[in-house]
Amino acid sequence: MPNYQPALDDLFQALADPTRRAVVERLARGPVPTLELARPFAMALPSFTQHLGVLEKSGLVRSRKEGRVRTWELAPGRLATAERWLATRRARWERRLDQLDNYLETLKEKKP
Repeated sequence: MPNYQPALDDLFQALADPTRRAVVERLARGPVPTLELARPFAMALPSFTQHLGVLEKSGLVRSRKEGRVRTWELAPGRLATAERWLATRRARWERRLDQLDNYLETLKEKKP
């Protein structure tokens, strides 16, 4: 498979879950301790920390521990990876649609 990037798979897998997307959106506003980050979600803390583990493995978030408190923050560089990948695909499809449009215009002009 050309240009296969396992890290990109991890990134999109992490973003595929609505809980993890909500965590990323919350962390976009700034760093948050684990308990505060988990508060809005109706799940046990161990289940929630599994979500954080997936996000951390993908490189989307990172944590630091001070005393007994672990604080999470967004690692925006990984989102840029997804953005570049999507932009490349979008450019390809825009070129293809432009080619189709040009072809259809030539057909319209040839019509008597």
